[in-house]
Amino acid sequence: MVALDPGPQAIDAALESSCQLLLTHHPLIFKPLKRISTNDETGRLIHRAISGGLSIISAHTNYDSAGNGVNDLLATALGITGCWPLKVVLREELLKLAVYVPETHLDQLMEAMLPFSGMSTKYADCSFRVSGQGTFRPLAGAAPFIGAVGELESVEESRFEILVKKPELQPALKALRKAHPYEEPAFDIIPLLNEGECEGLGRVGTLQTPSTLREFAATVKERLGLASLRVVGDPELRISRVAVCGGSGSSLLRDAAREGADLFVTGDIKYHDAREAQDLGIALLDAGHFATELLMIQGLSARLENECEKRKFEVEVLRCAAELDPFEVI
Repeated sequence: MVALDPGPQAIDAALESSCQLLLTHHPLIFKPLKRISTNDETGRLIHRAISGGLSIISAHTNYDSAGNGVNDLLATALGITGCWPLKVVLREELLKLAVYVPETHLDQLMEAMLPFSGMSTKYADCSFRVSGQGTFRPLAGAAPFIGAVGELESVEESRFEILVKKPELQPALKALRKAHPYEEPAFDIIPLLNEGECEGLGRVGTLQTPSTLREFAATVKERLGLASLRVVGDPELRISRVAVCGGSGSSLLRDAAREGADLFVTGDIKYHDAREAQDLGIALLDAGHFATELLMIQGLSARLENECEKRKFEVEVLRCAAELDPFEVI
């Protein structure tokens, strides 16, 4: 079961549905515990989960930052396109992997290596190759694919290059060795200053159709199912660039202003945050912590179902419908 909080509502719903795992955004344990006792709420929830055989996994700030995580889901729901992170927390490291292969086996090697090409999100199968002469002399104990022990061999070879994301280097090398005909393939691994994809907190992008703050506030209420929200700014302000951060995003207020956002949508805005926004000349919409993150249930569930299907895992993913916003408007 996927839920926003590992609270009593979600834990009871998961156990009633005979789930073995509850996957949440907010963690059950925020700070290290010195004890687990049923005398406090956290201890009671832990005891309830253990007694029912229920495991709990939480994806918190990592899911905030990740592609297709909380903030991308929120931006998509509000019709914001062309998004990039407000605050970068991680950039992918790229490496150049170059390998020398006989011309006769180039196609075989390319087929094995191209799936690891990490050059671009908009292009696939990116590589470079150039032809040349390779030489080697097999020594005693070698079992050469080409040539004979003790004799200098010259071979028409290609240098084949791809960019690889650092975490995928070892799988790429495994595929290289499997596809390469040589007993000991020659290859180079070159660290690069090129930056790969980045992950970060918040998102900023543009509206396909600019609107007034009043109009966009009505859209936010409708799409997030809100009875009300808090607004800072002139209701007739024209809005085209919008920043978002699900949950408590006031720490990114200056980042949103620096990125040229006309409006910042988040939750848990405090009085002094509102005053700072006025000074910075950026409008605010406080849509609440709960509503700006609740859509992670549908988004993460769909992603899990897709990944399980691809891996042929027979896993049923349930969406928790028992959670309620602790705040009410009266």
